[in-house]
Amino acid sequence: MSIYIYLKKDNSVKKKMINYFSYVSLAAGSMLLFWAFYPIISFEIYSRLFIQKKINTPVPRSEIASSLEAANSILGTHHVFSSNLRDFTDVNLWFPAKPQGKVINQLSVKNYFLTIPKLNIKDAKVVVGGTDLTKSLIHYLPNSLPGEYGNVVIFGHSTLPQLYNPKDYKTIFTYLPSLEKGDKIIVNLENNEYEYEVYEMFVIDPDQVSVLDQRTDASYLTLITCVPPGTYWKRLIIRARLSKLP
Repeated sequence: MSIYIYLKKDNSVKKKMINYFSYVSLAAGSMLLFWAFYPIISFEIYSRLFIQKKINTPVPRSEIASSLEAANSILGTHHVFSSNLRDFTDVNLWFPAKPQGKVINQLSVKNYFLTIPKLNIKDAKVVVGGTDLTKSLIHYLPNSLPGEYGNVVIFGHSTLPQLYNPKDYKTIFTYLPSLEKGDKIIVNLENNEYEYEVYEMFVIDPDQVSVLDQRTDASYLTLITCVPPGTYWKRLIIRARLSKLP
């Protein structure tokens, strides 16, 4: 009966290449995972430490839940692990409880332009009452215009920071979370320039629709995009107040 077993080690070039390729593939896969998930994780940490604390008043949830439940039953939920099949370039899916499609635009102005110097966004087109976020920013549920008393709500698409292009409307609001209190937002409407100043930022769920309500005590601008970057789980709200008239 043998006591020792001798195994011949394979030191061939082919074996070494296979091992080398395996290590390279593992490293590349790990880097790709980090590349994809780092913006999401970092935003979650930042929002919990800084953004959420900036909420001055509670944001009540909508009492109209039926339309949201109906949409979720067909298209999936906003849960992190949902197989969500919605096409979020259609703004009607951002706040299912208050779809824009049922609102008739009574405003005479059909579009204007928005500039955010800090984000290198210059003269981005805003369509009043539009629905397609691949072609422009959207003025949602239009009831008032910039410069007037009321709440002008503007939606913009976002994606992973690695894919950001300030001239692409599918990525234009990617860096919206980097805005801070006091930053300027400029609206050019019919050659009149209105300057707004950011004063508040917070994150909400898609059924918290009170951020869309009108406020008639001053002229407000509300910018909205999906967060964390590259997902559609929640909505980032940036609120600004008119600080300079033409």
